[in-house]
Amino acid sequence: MEKQIELIRHSLSHIMAHAIKDIFNGVKFGIGPIIENGFYYDLDLKQSITPEDLPKIEARMKEIIKQNIEFKKSLKTKIEAKKIFKDQPYKLELIKELKSVKATIYTSGDFTDLCAGPHVKSSKEIDPEAFKLTKIAGAYWRGSEKNKMLQRIYGVAFESKQELENYLKQIEEAEKRDHRKLGRDLDLFTIDDYVGPGLVLWHPKLSVVREEIELYWRKQHRKRGYQYIYTPHVGLSNLWEKSGHLENFKEMMYPPMQMSLKDKDENVAYYAKPMNCPFHIRIYKSKPRSYKELPLRWCELGNVYRYEESGVLHGMLRVRGFTQDDAHIICREDQFVDEVNQIFDFAISLNRDFGFDKLNVYLSVRDLKNKGAKYIKNEKIWKFAEQTLEDILKKRKIEYKKDIGGAKFYGPSIDLKAVDSMGREWQGTTIQLDMNLPTRLGMTYIGPDGKEHTPIMLHRTLLGSMERFVGTLIEHYAGAFPFWLAPAQITILPVGKNHVDFAKGVQKVFQEHDFRVEVNDSDDTVGKKIREAEMQKIPYIIVVGDKEMNSNELAVRSRGKKDIEMINIDKFIEKIKTELK
Repeated sequence: MEKQIELIRHSLSHIMAHAIKDIFNGVKFGIGPIIENGFYYDLDLKQSITPEDLPKIEARMKEIIKQNIEFKKSLKTKIEAKKIFKDQPYKLELIKELKSVKATIYTSGDFTDLCAGPHVKSSKEIDPEAFKLTKIAGAYWRGSEKNKMLQRIYGVAFESKQELENYLKQIEEAEKRDHRKLGRDLDLFTIDDYVGPGLVLWHPKLSVVREEIELYWRKQHRKRGYQYIYTPHVGLSNLWEKSGHLENFKEMMYPPMQMSLKDKDENVAYYAKPMNCPFHIRIYKSKPRSYKELPLRWCELGNVYRYEESGVLHGMLRVRGFTQDDAHIICREDQFVDEVNQIFDFAISLNRDFGFDKLNVYLSVRDLKNKGAKYIKNEKIWKFAEQTLEDILKKRKIEYKKDIGGAKFYGPSIDLKAVDSMGREWQGTTIQLDMNLPTRLGMTYIGPDGKEHTPIMLHRTLLGSMERFVGTLIEHYAGAFPFWLAPAQITILPVGKNHVDFAKGVQKVFQEHDFRVEVNDSDDTVGKKIREAEMQKIPYIIVVGDKEMNSNELAVRSRGKKDIEMINIDKFIEKIKTELK
């Protein structure tokens, strides 16, 4: 049963096509499906539709809606349907490919369309103030570059005007928070075509943020018994063949680099690593292991490279080169549940420290109905793994959703998605059970019985990737990082040239306490300096003039506030030290 909003959106795509037919001559219609929050229609016409045309189309749509037109369904033979759409080549193509004997047709007013439906019974079910046309784009017919480029008009629609207004406000806020825009405005990062799409250049300001995250990350891992390791950026092809990555992941791996060396026996191929795990396993296998050593918790901020299609690249959120906050826990079966619970606690603590108090939890399992999906073949282990992870969530009384088909080819996982200040989900923590590599790569330990046993291996990432996590933080805080992460924590603004030396002296005092402080000694007016500091979202602005030079107090303005606080410098230092803690 279709939801009412889906019927409304589908019907609006027809009404939009109807309006366009009334306004423009010679329109050839493609398809008009519903999408998330709205609908679109693909059109072929001689003139280009511009953004200025959208209000005109909207107005005609509202006129049609107010006529209370009915959506009438009929079934026609293919021959009959071809006669109806004799001047519509795209519809004729679709009719020709129909597997059913009859074609389903909907007529609304004087507009007829080839469509399986369903739709609203009448346009009176649609609020004429609850939709908006949003943009125009190009789209190849049926998504193929071999076909003609059509014009696609997008719209959004809801059941009420209030829902539409709320959505548009959310979109407006999201645009303000777009990390790509803020990256330019705040001088945080660039992605340069000369370097390559999907490869991030971290500017000095954002590098400070990253450094603080890494320092925090290392400290928290040491507290929990992790050991750091470092691995190369590339590995020989036989490593990736043995691990199964060339078999299951090759389309995402960068092509091999052929190394012609003097010794012909060493004419070998290297691949840029898409994952860190095979290297961690080679360290494990560098010597015999005992059950007494387990669990081993190894972590790495490792750079990896994956060939993402250009169409899905998106600023820092979807890239080709990134740093994974990777860890692998190698343990015995009797340690497995406890290790998963410890990772869960670690993830909750870390996310809260970065301001993500709400986490949505998913259990990623196989899609058994998808015959094309690749999973390692061991039904007994799969059932055990999926059930064990589900039992852990149930015992913790954690609400979760099952992500059918979300499992990797080598095992199920628990995924924690951070919910940001706008209610959007971001992929972060993953606790992944690997049922492939320990056996495939011959990982063993000597048990108390003196025999060899296969350990359990957990892949674990908390941030996900440094690039995506920082991009998420930028949007979550709209570029106004919390005090401990802010690139510049304090800016000092001297009123005139005779106040610069005093400002630099105050700067030195703060720097001795390890605060990040800058002095703006430009010739701009104080007002302009304050506006610049506010635009740069610096947590504290301090203005120094004659009054401050002749006292031991500072004029401090906190980010987002207009009031100025006069405070003793020592007290202010104590205050911001407390804030850091």
